[in-house]
Amino acid sequence: MYSDIFNYLIKIEYDGTKFVGWQYQKNGKSIQETIEKVLSKILKENIKIIGSGRTDKGVHAIGQYANFKLDKKIYNKKKFLNALNFFLNRDLISIIDLKKKKISFNSRYDAKERIYEYRIINREGGLSLNKNKAWHIKRKMDLAILKKGAKSLIGNHDFSTFRASSCSAKSPVKKMNTVQIIKKGKEISIVFKSKSFLQNQVRSMVGCLVYLSCGKWDLKYFDNVFKSKKRSKCAPPAPACGLYLKNVRY
Repeated sequence: MYSDIFNYLIKIEYDGTKFVGWQYQKNGKSIQETIEKVLSKILKENIKIIGSGRTDKGVHAIGQYANFKLDKKIYNKKKFLNALNFFLNRDLISIIDLKKKKISFNSRYDAKERIYEYRIINREGGLSLNKNKAWHIKRKMDLAILKKGAKSLIGNHDFSTFRASSCSAKSPVKKMNTVQIIKKGKEISIVFKSKSFLQNQVRSMVGCLVYLSCGKWDLKYFDNVFKSKKRSKCAPPAPACGLYLKNVRY
Protein backbone atom coordinates (compact mmCIF):
# COMPACT_ATOMS: atom_id res chain seq x y z
CA MET A 1 0.00 0.00 0.00
CA TYR A 2 2.79 2.48 0.95
CA SER A 3 5.53 1.06 -1.30
CA ASP A 4 5.81 4.23 -3.39
CA ILE A 5 5.52 6.73 -0.53
CA PHE A 6 8.55 8.01 1.39
CA ASN A 7 8.61 9.81 4.74
CA TYR A 8 11.43 12.25 5.49
CA LEU A 9 12.44 14.08 8.66
CA ILE A 10 14.24 17.42 8.45
CA LYS A 11 16.09 19.24 11.22
CA ILE A 12 15.57 23.00 11.08
CA GLU A 13 17.30 26.06 12.51
CA TYR A 14 15.75 29.51 12.25
CA ASP A 15 15.68 33.09 13.45
CA GLY A 16 12.03 33.67 14.34
CA THR A 17 12.26 37.47 14.65
CA LYS A 18 10.33 38.43 11.52
CA PHE A 19 7.89 35.51 11.47
CA VAL A 20 4.40 35.22 13.01
CA GLY A 21 5.48 31.83 14.38
CA TRP A 22 5.80 28.27 13.11
CA GLN A 23 2.17 27.70 12.18
CA TYR A 24 0.19 29.18 9.28
CA GLN A 25 -1.54 32.44 10.17
CA LYS A 26 -3.49 34.95 8.12
CA ASN A 27 -1.71 37.97 9.60
CA GLY A 28 1.79 37.29 8.28
CA LYS A 29 4.54 34.97 7.12
CA SER A 30 5.05 31.69 9.01
CA ILE A 31 8.06 29.36 9.04
CA GLN A 32 5.92 26.36 8.06
CA GLU A 33 4.53 28.17 5.02
CA THR A 34 7.99 29.37 3.92
CA ILE A 35 9.51 25.87 4.07
CA GLU A 36 6.51 24.22 2.37
CA LYS A 37 6.69 26.64 -0.56
CA VAL A 38 10.38 25.88 -1.15
CA LEU A 39 9.91 22.11 -0.78
CA SER A 40 6.98 22.18 -3.22
CA LYS A 41 9.03 24.20 -5.70
CA ILE A 42 12.03 21.86 -5.60
CA LEU A 43 10.08 18.57 -5.49
CA LYS A 44 7.45 19.77 -8.00
CA GLU A 45 4.51 18.56 -5.91
CA ASN A 46 2.37 19.98 -3.12
CA ILE A 47 4.26 19.29 0.13
CA LYS A 48 2.80 19.60 3.65
CA ILE A 49 5.07 19.37 6.69
CA ILE A 50 4.27 18.35 10.29
CA GLY A 51 6.34 20.25 12.86
CA SER A 52 7.47 18.81 16.20
CA GLY A 53 6.39 21.99 18.02
CA ARG A 54 4.52 25.21 17.28
CA THR A 55 6.87 28.01 18.26
CA ASP A 56 5.29 31.45 18.78
CA LYS A 57 6.03 34.74 17.04
CA GLY A 58 9.65 35.80 17.58
CA VAL A 59 10.78 32.44 19.03
CA HIS A 60 13.90 30.85 17.50
CA ALA A 61 14.97 27.25 16.89
CA ILE A 62 18.27 25.40 16.98
CA GLY A 63 16.65 21.98 16.63
CA GLN A 64 13.10 22.11 15.28
CA TYR A 65 12.00 19.00 13.37
CA ALA A 66 9.36 18.35 10.74
CA ASN A 67 8.41 15.41 8.54
CA PHE A 68 6.85 15.25 5.09
CA LYS A 69 5.77 12.53 2.69
CA LEU A 70 6.27 12.30 -1.04
CA ASP A 71 5.90 9.68 -3.76
CA LYS A 72 9.54 9.68 -4.87
CA LYS A 73 12.86 8.94 -3.25
CA ILE A 74 15.47 11.63 -2.58
CA TYR A 75 18.71 10.10 -3.87
CA ASN A 76 21.19 12.93 -3.42
CA LYS A 77 20.89 14.29 0.14
CA LYS A 78 23.67 16.87 -0.22
CA LYS A 79 22.28 18.30 -3.47
CA PHE A 80 18.76 18.40 -2.01
CA LEU A 81 19.86 20.24 1.17
CA ASN A 82 21.94 22.71 -0.85
CA ALA A 83 18.96 23.50 -3.09
CA LEU A 84 16.65 23.97 -0.07
CA ASN A 85 19.08 26.23 1.75
CA PHE A 86 19.77 28.30 -1.36
CA PHE A 87 16.16 29.53 -1.20
CA LEU A 88 15.67 29.48 2.59
CA ASN A 89 18.85 31.18 3.81
CA ARG A 90 17.59 34.62 2.76
CA ASP A 91 14.83 34.16 5.39
CA LEU A 92 17.38 33.00 8.00
CA ILE A 93 16.08 29.42 7.89
CA SER A 94 18.48 26.49 7.54
CA ILE A 95 17.73 22.80 6.93
CA ILE A 96 20.66 21.12 8.63
CA ASP A 97 19.80 17.44 8.21
CA LEU A 98 17.53 15.01 6.36
CA LYS A 99 16.66 11.45 7.40
CA LYS A 100 14.39 8.79 5.90
CA LYS A 101 11.87 7.48 8.46
CA LYS A 102 9.21 4.76 8.65
CA ILE A 103 5.98 5.70 6.92
CA SER A 104 4.16 5.75 10.30
CA PHE A 105 6.59 8.27 11.86
CA ASN A 106 5.11 11.60 12.99
CA SER A 107 7.48 14.32 14.20
CA ARG A 108 4.91 15.74 16.61
CA TYR A 109 3.38 12.65 18.17
CA ASP A 110 6.52 10.49 18.26
CA ALA A 111 8.58 13.01 20.23
CA LYS A 112 9.79 11.60 23.57
CA GLU A 113 11.19 14.89 24.92
CA ARG A 114 11.31 18.54 23.89
CA ILE A 115 14.10 20.80 25.08
CA TYR A 116 13.63 24.57 25.30
CA GLU A 117 16.31 27.07 26.29
CA TYR A 118 15.69 30.61 27.50
CA ARG A 119 18.59 33.08 27.28
CA ILE A 120 19.01 36.13 29.51
CA ILE A 121 21.80 38.74 29.41
CA ASN A 122 22.08 40.19 32.92
CA ARG A 123 24.08 43.42 32.68
CA GLU A 124 23.76 47.21 32.56
CA GLY A 125 24.86 47.73 28.96
CA GLY A 126 22.32 47.22 26.17
CA LEU A 127 22.43 44.43 23.60
CA SER A 128 24.04 44.75 20.20
CA LEU A 129 25.22 41.30 19.03
CA ASN A 130 22.39 39.64 20.97
CA LYS A 131 19.62 42.05 20.00
CA ASN A 132 16.41 40.04 19.39
CA LYS A 133 18.31 36.93 20.58
CA ALA A 134 18.04 37.25 24.38
CA TRP A 135 16.19 39.09 27.17
CA HIS A 136 18.20 42.02 28.50
CA ILE A 137 17.75 42.42 32.28
CA LYS A 138 19.63 45.23 34.03
CA ARG A 139 18.60 44.43 37.58
CA LYS A 140 20.97 42.02 39.34
CA MET A 141 19.59 38.48 39.50
CA ASP A 142 20.08 36.18 42.50
CA LEU A 143 21.27 32.89 41.00
CA ALA A 144 20.80 30.85 44.20
CA ILE A 145 17.11 31.74 44.58
CA LEU A 146 16.61 31.33 40.81
CA LYS A 147 17.84 27.73 41.13
CA LYS A 148 15.51 27.08 44.10
CA GLY A 149 12.51 28.36 42.16
CA ALA A 150 13.48 26.32 39.10
CA LYS A 151 13.81 23.15 41.20
CA SER A 152 10.20 23.49 42.44
CA LEU A 153 8.97 23.22 38.82
CA ILE A 154 10.44 19.73 38.34
CA GLY A 155 8.06 16.76 38.45
CA ASN A 156 4.35 16.21 37.77
CA HIS A 157 2.36 19.41 38.33
CA ASP A 158 -0.72 21.33 37.26
CA PHE A 159 0.83 24.21 35.28
CA SER A 160 -2.42 26.21 34.86
CA THR A 161 -0.73 29.37 36.21
CA PHE A 162 1.61 29.36 33.21
CA ARG A 163 -0.98 28.43 30.58
CA ALA A 164 -2.23 30.84 27.91
CA SER A 165 -6.00 31.32 27.78
CA SER A 166 -5.94 30.19 24.12
CA CYS A 167 -4.10 26.92 24.95
CA SER A 168 -5.82 23.89 23.36
CA ALA A 169 -4.13 21.17 25.48
CA LYS A 170 -6.58 18.71 27.04
CA SER A 171 -4.92 18.84 30.46
CA PRO A 172 -2.78 21.42 32.31
CA VAL A 173 -0.90 18.60 34.06
CA LYS A 174 2.59 18.02 32.66
CA LYS A 175 5.76 16.29 33.84
CA MET A 176 8.80 18.58 33.90
CA ASN A 177 11.79 16.24 33.58
CA THR A 178 14.51 18.77 34.40
CA VAL A 179 15.12 22.53 34.73
CA GLN A 180 18.78 23.50 34.49
CA ILE A 181 20.34 26.92 35.16
CA ILE A 182 23.61 27.64 33.33
CA LYS A 183 25.60 30.87 33.88
CA LYS A 184 28.44 31.94 31.58
CA GLY A 185 29.70 35.44 32.31
CA LYS A 186 26.70 37.75 32.03
CA GLU A 187 24.53 35.19 30.21
CA ILE A 188 22.07 33.02 32.11
CA SER A 189 20.41 30.11 30.31
CA ILE A 190 17.41 28.23 31.68
CA VAL A 191 16.91 24.84 30.00
CA PHE A 192 13.56 23.05 30.33
CA LYS A 193 13.01 19.39 29.38
CA SER A 194 9.55 17.80 29.10
CA LYS A 195 7.66 15.57 26.71
CA SER A 196 5.32 18.46 25.92
CA PHE A 197 4.54 22.01 27.03
CA LEU A 198 1.42 24.15 27.31
CA GLN A 199 1.05 27.25 25.15
CA ASN A 200 3.19 30.09 26.60
CA GLN A 201 4.32 27.82 29.47
CA VAL A 202 8.07 28.34 29.16
CA ARG A 203 7.92 32.13 28.77
CA SER A 204 5.44 32.38 31.66
CA MET A 205 7.64 30.27 33.94
CA VAL A 206 10.66 32.40 33.03
CA GLY A 207 8.71 35.60 33.74
CA CYS A 208 7.89 34.33 37.24
CA LEU A 209 11.45 33.08 37.85
CA VAL A 210 12.80 36.52 36.93
CA TYR A 211 10.39 38.22 39.37
CA LEU A 212 11.71 35.81 42.01
CA SER A 213 15.42 36.24 41.23
CA CYS A 214 15.18 40.05 40.96
CA GLY A 215 13.60 40.33 44.43
CA LYS A 216 10.06 41.32 43.38
CA TRP A 217 8.78 38.06 44.89
CA ASP A 218 10.11 35.80 47.63
CA LEU A 219 10.18 32.00 47.37
CA LYS A 220 6.96 31.58 49.35
CA TYR A 221 5.05 33.99 47.09
CA PHE A 222 6.46 32.29 43.96
CA ASP A 223 5.29 28.93 45.32
CA ASN A 224 1.81 30.33 46.09
CA VAL A 225 1.52 31.74 42.56
CA PHE A 226 2.50 28.37 41.09
CA LYS A 227 0.06 26.40 43.27
CA SER A 228 -2.80 28.88 42.78
CA LYS A 229 -3.41 27.53 39.23
CA LYS A 230 -4.61 31.05 38.36
CA ARG A 231 -3.29 32.68 35.20
CA SER A 232 -4.15 36.10 36.64
CA LYS A 233 -1.44 35.70 39.29
CA CYS A 234 1.31 34.94 36.75
CA ALA A 235 4.05 37.51 36.11
CA PRO A 236 4.21 38.99 32.58
CA PRO A 237 5.62 36.32 30.22
CA ALA A 238 9.27 36.71 29.20
CA PRO A 239 9.82 38.20 25.71
CA ALA A 240 9.78 35.73 22.80
CA CYS A 241 13.23 36.83 21.61
CA GLY A 242 15.06 34.87 24.34
CA LEU A 243 13.36 31.53 23.69
CA TYR A 244 14.83 28.71 21.58
CA LEU A 245 13.51 25.28 20.70
CA LYS A 246 16.86 23.63 21.32
CA ASN A 247 16.17 20.01 20.43
CA VAL A 248 13.59 17.23 20.20
CA ARG A 249 14.44 13.69 21.27
CA TYR A 250 12.86 10.72 19.48
